[in-house]
Amino acid sequence: MSNILRIATLNIHKGVTHFSARLALQHQYDLLQKTHADIVFLQEVRDVHTKHKQRFPAWPALGQAEFLASAMQAEYAYGKNAVYPAGHHGNVILSKHPIMHHHNLQISAHVSEQRGMLHCEIAMPHWHSSLHAVCIHLGLFSQWRQTQLRAIANYIEQAIPAHAPLIIAGDFNEWRKHGLLHFAQHLQLHEAFEHHTGKPARSFPSWLPMLRLDRIYMRGFQVKHVEVHAGAHFLQVSDHAMLSATLIKI
Repeated sequence: MSNILRIATLNIHKGVTHFSARLALQHQYDLLQKTHADIVFLQEVRDVHTKHKQRFPAWPALGQAEFLASAMQAEYAYGKNAVYPAGHHGNVILSKHPIMHHHNLQISAHVSEQRGMLHCEIAMPHWHSSLHAVCIHLGLFSQWRQTQLRAIANYIEQAIPAHAPLIIAGDFNEWRKHGLLHFAQHLQLHEAFEHHTGKPARSFPSWLPMLRLDRIYMRGFQVKHVEVHAGAHFLQVSDHAMLSATLIKI
Protein backbone atom coordinates (compact mmCIF):
# COMPACT_ATOMS: atom_id res chain seq x y z
CA MET A 1 0.00 0.00 0.00
CA SER A 2 1.32 3.43 -0.91
CA ASN A 3 0.41 4.93 2.48
CA ILE A 4 2.57 2.43 4.43
CA LEU A 5 6.08 3.61 5.35
CA ARG A 6 8.75 1.51 7.04
CA ILE A 7 11.53 3.44 8.75
CA ALA A 8 14.47 2.76 11.05
CA THR A 9 17.07 4.71 13.01
CA LEU A 10 20.52 3.62 14.16
CA ASN A 11 23.64 5.23 15.58
CA ILE A 12 26.34 3.16 13.82
CA HIS A 13 29.18 4.20 16.20
CA LYS A 14 31.38 5.29 13.26
CA GLY A 15 31.18 1.82 11.75
CA VAL A 16 33.33 0.13 14.40
CA THR A 17 32.79 -1.79 17.64
CA HIS A 18 33.83 -0.57 21.11
CA PHE A 19 37.27 1.04 21.28
CA SER A 20 37.50 0.63 17.47
CA ALA A 21 38.39 -3.01 18.02
CA ARG A 22 36.68 -4.38 14.89
CA LEU A 23 34.96 -3.09 11.80
CA ALA A 24 31.18 -3.39 12.19
CA LEU A 25 30.10 -2.16 8.77
CA GLN A 26 29.36 -5.57 7.24
CA HIS A 27 27.09 -6.45 10.17
CA GLN A 28 25.35 -3.10 9.77
CA TYR A 29 25.00 -3.71 6.04
CA ASP A 30 23.41 -7.12 6.68
CA LEU A 31 21.05 -5.63 9.27
CA LEU A 32 19.84 -2.96 6.84
CA GLN A 33 19.18 -5.61 4.20
CA LYS A 34 17.05 -7.64 6.62
CA THR A 35 15.12 -4.64 7.93
CA HIS A 36 13.43 -3.86 4.57
CA ALA A 37 12.99 -0.21 5.55
CA ASP A 38 12.00 2.46 3.05
CA ILE A 39 13.92 5.20 4.88
CA VAL A 40 16.73 4.87 7.42
CA PHE A 41 18.17 7.58 9.68
CA LEU A 42 21.84 6.99 10.58
CA GLN A 43 24.05 8.84 13.03
CA GLU A 44 27.83 8.84 13.51
CA VAL A 45 28.54 7.78 9.94
CA ARG A 46 32.30 8.18 9.47
CA ASP A 47 32.42 8.65 5.75
CA VAL A 48 36.17 9.28 5.58
CA HIS A 49 38.94 8.20 7.95
CA THR A 50 42.40 7.74 6.51
CA LYS A 51 43.81 5.79 9.48
CA HIS A 52 40.90 3.33 9.67
CA LYS A 53 41.04 2.86 5.91
CA GLN A 54 44.65 1.71 6.32
CA ARG A 55 43.89 -0.39 9.39
CA PHE A 56 40.78 -2.24 8.15
CA PRO A 57 41.16 -3.98 4.75
CA ALA A 58 37.36 -4.11 4.34
CA TRP A 59 36.92 -0.34 4.76
CA PRO A 60 34.69 0.73 1.84
CA ALA A 61 36.56 2.61 -0.87
CA LEU A 62 33.61 4.92 -1.59
CA GLY A 63 32.85 5.73 2.06
CA GLN A 64 30.46 4.41 4.68
CA ALA A 65 27.39 6.31 3.46
CA GLU A 66 27.45 4.93 -0.08
CA PHE A 67 28.35 1.44 1.18
CA LEU A 68 25.37 1.29 3.55
CA ALA A 69 23.05 2.83 0.96
CA SER A 70 23.93 -0.06 -1.38
CA ALA A 71 22.49 -2.50 1.20
CA MET A 72 19.06 -1.04 0.45
CA GLN A 73 19.70 0.01 -3.17
CA ALA A 74 18.85 3.45 -1.85
CA GLU A 75 19.69 7.06 -2.46
CA TYR A 76 21.47 8.86 0.34
CA ALA A 77 22.22 12.30 1.72
CA TYR A 78 25.17 12.95 4.01
CA GLY A 79 25.46 15.82 6.46
CA LYS A 80 29.12 16.36 7.41
CA ASN A 81 29.29 17.64 10.99
CA ALA A 82 32.52 16.68 12.77
CA VAL A 83 35.74 17.30 10.83
CA TYR A 84 39.21 16.30 12.04
CA PRO A 85 42.63 15.62 10.48
CA ALA A 86 41.91 11.96 9.66
CA GLY A 87 38.43 12.51 8.22
CA HIS A 88 34.88 13.41 9.15
CA HIS A 89 31.53 12.01 10.27
CA GLY A 90 27.91 13.06 10.46
CA ASN A 91 24.30 12.06 9.83
CA VAL A 92 22.94 10.15 6.84
CA ILE A 93 19.47 9.52 5.47
CA LEU A 94 18.97 6.51 3.20
CA SER A 95 15.86 6.48 1.04
CA LYS A 96 14.39 4.06 -1.49
CA HIS A 97 12.41 7.01 -2.85
CA PRO A 98 13.93 10.04 -4.62
CA ILE A 99 15.56 12.67 -2.39
CA MET A 100 14.50 15.94 -4.00
CA HIS A 101 16.42 18.32 -1.75
CA HIS A 102 18.61 18.06 1.33
CA HIS A 103 20.07 20.58 3.74
CA ASN A 104 22.49 20.16 6.62
CA LEU A 105 22.14 22.65 9.47
CA GLN A 106 24.93 23.07 12.00
CA ILE A 107 23.44 23.02 15.51
CA SER A 108 26.60 22.77 17.62
CA ALA A 109 26.04 24.25 21.08
CA HIS A 110 29.64 24.04 22.28
CA VAL A 111 33.09 24.04 20.67
CA SER A 112 33.82 20.57 22.08
CA GLU A 113 31.01 18.96 20.04
CA GLN A 114 30.18 19.34 16.36
CA ARG A 115 26.53 18.45 15.76
CA GLY A 116 24.17 18.83 12.84
CA MET A 117 20.62 18.32 11.65
CA LEU A 118 20.09 16.74 8.21
CA HIS A 119 16.81 17.54 6.45
CA CYS A 120 15.67 15.70 3.32
CA GLU A 121 12.58 16.33 1.22
CA ILE A 122 11.57 13.00 -0.31
CA ALA A 123 9.20 12.38 -3.22
CA MET A 124 6.74 9.67 -2.23
CA PRO A 125 4.75 7.80 -4.89
CA HIS A 126 1.03 8.63 -4.95
CA TRP A 127 1.30 11.12 -2.07
CA HIS A 128 -0.15 14.60 -2.49
CA SER A 129 2.84 16.13 -0.68
CA SER A 130 6.47 15.18 -0.21
CA LEU A 131 7.81 13.65 2.99
CA HIS A 132 10.16 15.68 5.19
CA ALA A 133 12.73 13.55 7.00
CA VAL A 134 15.04 15.01 9.65
CA CYS A 135 17.97 13.08 11.14
CA ILE A 136 19.56 14.44 14.31
CA HIS A 137 22.21 13.64 16.91
CA LEU A 138 22.00 15.85 19.98
CA GLY A 139 24.68 16.81 22.50
CA LEU A 140 25.75 15.08 25.67
CA PHE A 141 24.57 17.75 28.12
CA SER A 142 21.02 18.90 28.80
CA GLN A 143 21.74 22.60 28.30
CA TRP A 144 23.30 21.92 24.90
CA ARG A 145 20.38 19.70 23.88
CA GLN A 146 17.83 22.37 24.75
CA THR A 147 19.72 24.91 22.65
CA GLN A 148 19.82 22.44 19.76
CA LEU A 149 16.13 21.57 20.07
CA ARG A 150 15.23 25.26 19.84
CA ALA A 151 17.34 25.61 16.70
CA ILE A 152 15.70 22.54 15.15
CA ALA A 153 12.20 23.76 16.02
CA ASN A 154 12.92 27.20 14.54
CA TYR A 155 14.21 25.64 11.33
CA ILE A 156 11.23 23.30 10.98
CA GLU A 157 8.74 26.13 11.50
CA GLN A 158 10.44 28.18 8.79
CA ALA A 159 11.37 25.50 6.25
CA ILE A 160 8.72 22.76 6.47
CA PRO A 161 5.01 23.36 5.77
CA ALA A 162 2.81 22.71 8.80
CA HIS A 163 0.59 20.30 6.82
CA ALA A 164 3.46 18.22 5.39
CA PRO A 165 4.17 14.71 6.72
CA LEU A 166 7.25 14.87 8.95
CA ILE A 167 9.54 12.34 10.65
CA ILE A 168 12.35 13.34 13.01
CA ALA A 169 14.54 10.46 14.16
CA GLY A 170 17.93 9.84 15.65
CA ASP A 171 20.04 9.79 18.77
CA PHE A 172 18.57 12.39 21.12
CA ASN A 173 20.92 11.49 24.00
CA GLU A 174 17.95 12.18 26.26
CA TRP A 175 16.73 9.55 28.71
CA ARG A 176 14.25 11.83 30.51
CA LYS A 177 10.78 12.11 29.02
CA HIS A 178 10.22 15.71 30.12
CA GLY A 179 13.41 16.86 28.36
CA LEU A 180 11.65 16.53 24.99
CA LEU A 181 8.08 17.29 26.03
CA HIS A 182 8.01 20.97 25.03
CA PHE A 183 9.76 20.24 21.73
CA ALA A 184 7.18 17.60 20.77
CA GLN A 185 4.18 19.64 21.87
CA HIS A 186 5.39 22.80 20.15
CA LEU A 187 5.72 21.02 16.79
CA GLN A 188 2.66 18.78 17.34
CA LEU A 189 4.75 15.62 17.17
CA HIS A 190 4.11 12.14 18.55
CA GLU A 191 6.88 9.70 19.47
CA ALA A 192 6.22 6.39 17.69
CA PHE A 193 7.04 3.99 20.54
CA GLU A 194 5.39 6.15 23.18
CA HIS A 195 2.29 6.49 21.00
CA HIS A 196 2.12 2.71 20.38
CA THR A 197 3.34 1.19 23.66
CA GLY A 198 3.09 4.03 26.18
CA LYS A 199 6.84 4.57 26.61
CA PRO A 200 9.84 5.50 24.45
CA ALA A 201 12.03 2.53 23.57
CA ARG A 202 15.04 1.46 25.60
CA SER A 203 17.93 1.58 23.16
CA PHE A 204 21.24 1.82 25.03
CA PRO A 205 23.39 -0.17 25.47
CA SER A 206 22.25 -2.35 22.60
CA TRP A 207 23.16 -5.71 24.19
CA LEU A 208 21.01 -4.96 27.29
CA PRO A 209 19.03 -1.77 26.65
CA MET A 210 18.36 0.35 29.72
CA LEU A 211 18.36 4.02 28.62
CA ARG A 212 15.84 5.60 26.24
CA LEU A 213 18.27 7.63 24.11
CA ASP A 214 16.87 7.18 20.59
CA ARG A 215 13.52 8.43 19.32
CA ILE A 216 11.23 8.48 16.30
CA TYR A 217 8.96 11.54 16.21
CA MET A 218 6.26 11.88 13.59
CA ARG A 219 3.52 14.18 12.35
CA GLY A 220 0.80 13.05 9.96
CA PHE A 221 1.08 9.32 10.66
CA GLN A 222 -0.46 6.53 12.70
CA VAL A 223 1.68 3.71 14.09
CA LYS A 224 1.09 0.15 12.93
CA HIS A 225 4.12 -1.57 14.45
CA VAL A 226 7.33 -0.77 16.34
CA GLU A 227 10.36 -2.91 17.17
CA VAL A 228 13.64 -2.65 19.09
CA HIS A 229 16.47 -4.58 17.41
CA ALA A 230 18.87 -5.45 20.23
CA GLY A 231 20.51 -8.32 22.10
CA ALA A 232 23.89 -9.93 22.68
CA HIS A 233 24.62 -10.17 18.94
CA PHE A 234 24.53 -6.36 18.74
CA LEU A 235 27.99 -6.26 20.33
CA GLN A 236 29.17 -6.76 16.74
CA VAL A 237 26.83 -4.09 15.32
CA SER A 238 26.68 -0.95 17.50
CA ASP A 239 26.39 0.26 21.06
CA HIS A 240 22.89 1.56 20.20
CA ALA A 241 19.95 -0.66 19.36
CA MET A 242 18.19 -0.04 16.08
CA LEU A 243 14.59 1.17 16.29
CA SER A 244 12.14 0.50 13.49
CA ALA A 245 8.54 1.50 12.92
CA THR A 246 5.83 0.83 10.37
CA LEU A 247 3.76 3.97 9.89
CA ILE A 248 0.50 4.67 8.10
CA LYS A 249 0.10 8.06 6.49
CA ILE A 250 -3.06 9.81 7.65
